[in-house]
Amino acid sequence: MKNIVKKTAFVLSAAITMSLIAGCSGNGGGVKTDASGTKTFTAFIANTGTEIPASNRMYNKIAEKTGVKVEVTYLTGQSVGERIGVMIAGGQYPDFLDGTDAQGSLVEAGAFIPLDMYIDDYPNIKKLYNDAEWDRIRNADGHIYYIPQYGDTQGKSMQTQQDGEAFWIQKQVLAWDGYSQPHTLNEYFDLIERFIAENPTGPDGQRYIGFSILCDDWRYFCLENVPQFLAGYPNDGCAIVDPETRQVLDYNTIPEAKIYYDKLNEEYNKGLIDPETFTLSYDQYLAKIASGRVLGMVDQHWQFQSAEESLVQQGHREMTYVPLGIVAEAGTTDKYFTPRTLNPATGLGITTSCKDVPGALKFLNDILEPEIETLRFWGEEGVDYLVDESTGLNYRTQDMRDAQTAADWATNNKCEYVWFPHYEGMLSDLKNAVLPSEQPSEFIASLSEFEKDFLAKYGYGMWTDFLTPVEKNTAWFPLYSQIQDWTADTTWGLASIKMDEVKHEWLPKVVMASRNKFDKTWDDYMETYGAKVDSKAYTDRLTEIVDELVSG
Repeated sequence: MKNIVKKTAFVLSAAITMSLIAGCSGNGGGVKTDASGTKTFTAFIANTGTEIPASNRMYNKIAEKTGVKVEVTYLTGQSVGERIGVMIAGGQYPDFLDGTDAQGSLVEAGAFIPLDMYIDDYPNIKKLYNDAEWDRIRNADGHIYYIPQYGDTQGKSMQTQQDGEAFWIQKQVLAWDGYSQPHTLNEYFDLIERFIAENPTGPDGQRYIGFSILCDDWRYFCLENVPQFLAGYPNDGCAIVDPETRQVLDYNTIPEAKIYYDKLNEEYNKGLIDPETFTLSYDQYLAKIASGRVLGMVDQHWQFQSAEESLVQQGHREMTYVPLGIVAEAGTTDKYFTPRTLNPATGLGITTSCKDVPGALKFLNDILEPEIETLRFWGEEGVDYLVDESTGLNYRTQDMRDAQTAADWATNNKCEYVWFPHYEGMLSDLKNAVLPSEQPSEFIASLSEFEKDFLAKYGYGMWTDFLTPVEKNTAWFPLYSQIQDWTADTTWGLASIKMDEVKHEWLPKVVMASRNKFDKTWDDYMETYGAKVDSKAYTDRLTEIVDELVSG
């Protein structure tokens, strides 16, 4: 979602900020301290998540080590804009806050304290990013208001699964087709059509859904950003950039855009696409995936991972998904699998409502300690994992693995503080993966016999092998992080807003049009788009930004 809130915020001068923080120090206000001296802060994440009960073992173990507990709540029943809008209107915030796609609105509203004057005093926070990266996070007014939680790969990448966007397909569909691997849009949908023709219903008797599209609120990108991938570009999100000329192009009007929506229209009229796809809430979308009925979709893996985990718990590994790098035409190289990278557009901030800023900063510094990072992701040695004395590698026994797959185990025993700053890749020993699921031995052990045989049929060792890896990100990647603070006050900002408005109105019409009216509906869409969206102002400004990022 692009920020559409006009600038109404003030910029705190250093003197005012120091006075504010001095007045907010101590343990009063929202920060509670119990008899043992443990402080409790509050946090809100403008995304879905599972709240951790006070009895959680690891939650309390981390509190013993740091002297801090954080009560983290998540978005429920409202859109991001609605919930953040209420906070801004009332001027009251939790101690920690990540507004995700509304982060720019929070900065403009003066919701966060500037962190830049403190970062040097907290070495674990400071070394999370280098000076150039901190400068990318810095706001236009010179201040740093939040800490991105993702994108710092320590050591090397250990990814075994695509956590970004892809065309996904159930493993059983590929196995049914003799372990094929579609590469083009036509091959992908042809496979789903053929599978449903022979297997119209699942084991529970319910009809399969060939393809679903998540369109709820800001998650609308699952419908609108696909043309960039089909044309062989990575997920810059807001546009595509010619790597040779550095010219920015509007992916909404490239030939691959019409090719894609023409194909969706064809499949919709054949009944392959879920007829409820444009009205489903996020929770309803996840429920359909968790039922095993959805054969394919385009999505970021982290968005539907909880539904996939439900399928595993139900014993339906064959209904979990493989990422495919689908392109429009044969010969185009897919660029879905890019190295994890810093997104400076959002992160975790400390708000002006926090009554103990030093304590909040100390907690962020403490949870980046190697011991605490290990607790967050691996748990307690001897309880949740063991260490091989000869290699120093962490591993789990089968009993540990079995225990940790129980439905209520994570609720009672796991506390990753995943929306708080952390490293990706490897732990500080540069031997072990941060995530147990990315530890080679644990990845293999996590697979069912069906999945081991499945990978072997392709000659692959992990799920990311289904995609072509991009070796290095460009200087401007991901470009979408550069437009988060755009407003209607500029021609390019207004173009961005109108772009979203037109697509939200027209893309469902284009997909759902009767087959013989697709071309007319597409032409009407493009005519409206051209009349309402100043695409040139938009791409010209992005081209300037690309040049600035390349030149440093």
